[in-house]
Amino acid sequence: MMRPGLTLLGFGFFALFFADLEFTTPTTLNELAALLEGALHPVIETSSSLNQAILNTLSFALIGTAWGAFTGGILSIGYNWRIMKIFVSCLRSIHELFWAFLLLPIFGLTPLCGVLAIAIPFAGIFAKVYAEMFEEAQQAAQVELSKETTQISRFLYVWLPELWPEIKHYTSYRFECALRSSAVLGFIGLPTLGYHLETWFREGDYGRAFFLLYLFYLIIASLKLWARPKLLPWAVFLVWFTLPWDSQFSFDRLHTYFTQDLVPWPLRQGEGWNGLFGWVSHLVRDQAVEGVWTTLIISQLALAITAVIGLLGYPLVNRQFVGPWTKKLNQLISVVLRSTPEYLLAYLFLLALGPSMLPAVIALSLHNGAIMAHLTSQRSVQSVDFWSQKSLNRYTYESLPRVWGQFLAFLAYRWEVIVRETAILGFLGIYTLGFYVDSAFVFNRYDEALFLIAIAAILNLSVDQIGRRLRRQLQGPA
Repeated sequence: MMRPGLTLLGFGFFALFFADLEFTTPTTLNELAALLEGALHPVIETSSSLNQAILNTLSFALIGTAWGAFTGGILSIGYNWRIMKIFVSCLRSIHELFWAFLLLPIFGLTPLCGVLAIAIPFAGIFAKVYAEMFEEAQQAAQVELSKETTQISRFLYVWLPELWPEIKHYTSYRFECALRSSAVLGFIGLPTLGYHLETWFREGDYGRAFFLLYLFYLIIASLKLWARPKLLPWAVFLVWFTLPWDSQFSFDRLHTYFTQDLVPWPLRQGEGWNGLFGWVSHLVRDQAVEGVWTTLIISQLALAITAVIGLLGYPLVNRQFVGPWTKKLNQLISVVLRSTPEYLLAYLFLLALGPSMLPAVIALSLHNGAIMAHLTSQRSVQSVDFWSQKSLNRYTYESLPRVWGQFLAFLAYRWEVIVRETAILGFLGIYTLGFYVDSAFVFNRYDEALFLIAIAAILNLSVDQIGRRLRRQLQGPA
């Protein structure tokens, strides 16, 4: 069981030799001091535009999760079909920001674009997770049914009632993820919290920026108080009629987008297959290869550091290793790191450290390391049955061997998430795949953008397949 973990860590530290980890901002200390000043002295801001941004952030996440859960539930019924698995995998392999860029030419910077950018990939995620839940439904309940019972009947009368509590729990978790995604959508111009965060951080107005960031933390931390399952359907109904559903959509624009803009340039010019081959070769050679290479270097290095942070950090949030007050302080730090989107963390580190791979690696490692520490700590509490005399012995000989297999299973899943997030960090100027996608959209080269997004999707699917095989070997959850 040690071999898979050492292999993942080995690839990560091998990437260290190819990573650009320079401090490129000459005024790093001054910038850090300014950020710290803003963090310690937030400036309260109230305005109608900010209030609308808060409402949009919640609304995009709420409706996007509802649409994603509903559509994912339908898709999960036919998940056993190979064509459905491929379709669902394609939906969830493309990041929400990529979906937003693909939808912008059709709907513009409108709520519908933001909601769909969340709902589409979430539908793929929900379909996969719900289908895996249904597979684990109690066999006894299924035996009582006739063989002629349809798949839909099994879904409505067997699987759904049996797994409803688990479905509610996971859907609530996805809503928290949707809030982070909704905030990040503001960085590309959609009217959410991220729009104001990006504006104020870019202008150096750190006091107002950190006030808004703390407000976002408060929203995340208070989810259990107001995001109750019984209230959410009414909330969806309410925000549905309060959002301004204005859109730039037109069938003529839709027709042009699919029949011209997304069609590769050589085919539009009548250059045939030879021209298409040259176009693909050019994109692969000059953009895709470097984008994939940088994405893999950053993600593998971040994966290795994530593993180290997770292993060293989980005792710090575990009552069996630290005192109650130390645990609470460490949990607070962990919640902040888990609640802050990697994109925002990378943006902050870019401001302080300058453009290189270093801000991306730090952001990805801290966010995912905090998640790994949290998940492993929960597993450790359930596993350790007795105490050793020394904490070091308790960690080394009791706790770590018990959680190691589950830790690797969690890490294999986070691998695909890290690769997915690394790709979109290119929008911040780091030379991952997202950098070239962003450049293509800036010049309205939608065909090139679609090709590069497809490359990112293939990369994510490949990593997901490897991670899934690893989880099966470890007999962990899929």
